[in-house]
Amino acid sequence: MVTTPWESDVTALLKERFGADITEFASYLGQNFLVAKPEAVISILDTLKLELDFDYLVDLTAVDYPKRAERFDLIYILYSFARNERIRVKAMIADGYLPATAVTVHLTANWLEREVFDMFGIQFAGHPDMRRILLPEEWQGYPLRKEYGILQQDDGWVRENMGIESGQ
Repeated sequence: MVTTPWESDVTALLKERFGADITEFASYLGQNFLVAKPEAVISILDTLKLELDFDYLVDLTAVDYPKRAERFDLIYILYSFARNERIRVKAMIADGYLPATAVTVHLTANWLEREVFDMFGIQFAGHPDMRRILLPEEWQGYPLRKEYGILQQDDGWVRENMGIESGQ
């Protein structure tokens, strides 16, 4: 991925406020993003919301890199109506790390964090209702992890609950 440096009033304020807690400010195909240490993410989201008008948490997702020590990227996508601008906040976390919930900053993080838990198995510390949201509670595994084979995804549940051999 070939990126270009991202510099703006947003990056200037964040550099001043967070220093080494933000390791990169870049743009890829016109999409601005920053990479932050996971323990700083909630403070960064709060600053972006309250001081820089990024008041809408559009999405939160993860990406699985199973061969990396910090296996997952958490990606928060924010939008500012006042600026008509979108940015991404990325944090790399190890498997088993419990990132802090963003519900304290954006109420919409509630269901988004539950979806990340449901699909990747990442639990958020302090989340008010950390349980599955898309799959049944008895579902085994996390479908968007790379080791979770596409053919095994629903066979057991489909056999038990629908009485057919496979959903594939």
